[in-house]
Amino acid sequence: MKIIQSPLLNKFVNLSHCFSTKKVGNLAFHVGDEISNVEKNHDALSHILGYKKSSLVHMKQIHSSDIHIITQDDNFTNPKQCDALITNQKDTPLMVMVADCSPILLYDNIKKVIAVVHAGRQGAFKNIITKTLDAMRHTFECETKNIYVSIGASIGPCCYEVGAEIYNEASNLKLEYALEKKENTYYLDVSKILHKQLNGYGLKEENIEISTECTCCSKDKYYSYRAQASTGRFSGVIMLK
Repeated sequence: MKIIQSPLLNKFVNLSHCFSTKKVGNLAFHVGDEISNVEKNHDALSHILGYKKSSLVHMKQIHSSDIHIITQDDNFTNPKQCDALITNQKDTPLMVMVADCSPILLYDNIKKVIAVVHAGRQGAFKNIITKTLDAMRHTFECETKNIYVSIGASIGPCCYEVGAEIYNEASNLKLEYALEKKENTYYLDVSKILHKQLNGYGLKEENIEISTECTCCSKDKYYSYRAQASTGRFSGVIMLK
């Protein structure tokens, strides 16, 4: 299977979207892969979803809470340094790349606004998902009740072992609910944090979809930094047609 599609987002005929897998190949230019190979993988994915590669907007992701609103100057060759993208432009696919972090796709069906978010531990701790929702509301007048969210595969609490420093940081942020203790070791559930943040923002539970697949457990299907530090990136993509 080259791509996975969201049952939640599949019902909207004006959307193209997917989460890619290893069968599409590495989509990141910064992990030591041959540039020509990465370009070919992007060509393949653009063909599957039916968009022009040159119109794809991706990011130089930095584990921040920085958000960029798409302008006419954005395209495939000049990715912004940020961790979320938002647009209401048609035929402008947005991409988030991951290898254990959570790839998040958002859609407002009334205002016709889409967004992608890169949310690892740091992004979750910095509330990037709620800040993206704030930006959608303030920039495009989106209403919470109309927003749908699909979160793709990410590392699960089965594999995401964290040390004392992360445990203390989570505790200081009152995120103890997302930590699981097994013997003398703590494991972090980032999806649980994101879910609570979405619930706290007021999203309808039926409008939230979170994959239960662990990228580390499924390292043959997805790229996983925890399973293999030198690895590629898979993606989440969404586009208004």
